[in-house]
Amino acid sequence: MRRYELAAFLRSRRERISPEQVGLPRGRRRRTPGLRREEVAQLSAVGVTWYTWLEQARDIQVSPQVLGALAGALLLDPTERAHLFALAGRADPHPEAPDAAVTPALRAILDQLEPVPAAVQNARFDFLAHNRTFGHLFRDLDALPREDRNSLWLAFTDEAFRSAVTDLSELLPLLTGKLRAARAEHLADPAWKRLVQRLEEASPEFREIWARHDVVAPGGRTKLIRNAHVGLLRFEHTNLWLGPGG
Repeated sequence: MRRYELAAFLRSRRERISPEQVGLPRGRRRRTPGLRREEVAQLSAVGVTWYTWLEQARDIQVSPQVLGALAGALLLDPTERAHLFALAGRADPHPEAPDAAVTPALRAILDQLEPVPAAVQNARFDFLAHNRTFGHLFRDLDALPREDRNSLWLAFTDEAFRSAVTDLSELLPLLTGKLRAARAEHLADPAWKRLVQRLEEASPEFREIWARHDVVAPGGRTKLIRNAHVGLLRFEHTNLWLGPGG
């Protein structure tokens, strides 16, 4: 029963994702809703036959590392990721608690703020939710994998995001200092460790600023953003805290 539930869950998650969401071309002859099995296998770096057997509820073994790769390829949120590991009968080496801050009511508020750009972030600067305007303010956030929707990751590694920022040399130390200050309460948290490790591996610029050990307090500021569609925009950035950072 567990294998059949796992197979059905994988199919349902695969069929809800468009190729564009994960950077793949749609192509002309696509009869399958969402992604094809071979595309999920490619994104997860696993064999097509092996993944097909998994969706066929075959009795095969699957490692936590492969489950993590599948969770990333299928853009699973923390609740879905936990469900995937539970169905596979494996312990998640990097569990993430669902963020209770993003309630349906809060999502409705984000939408009602249109056309003012608004987003919800956690203490790690992950984008947990945003309205349509914010989703296109710096770059198309919805086109990114979930793990890349993070202010620091984008500021240090994403050229489209960096091009929209008019004060990048000021922003990078500011964000890094805020991250280090917030991290003091999460030193043992695997998600925080992974973020810093990813940034250190991907960006020499981040490594140099991170090594300074500067800390910066949270706060708002004036932002000038060079939007690719409408040109230069000016905003007063304000933070509203919903509860303890995750």
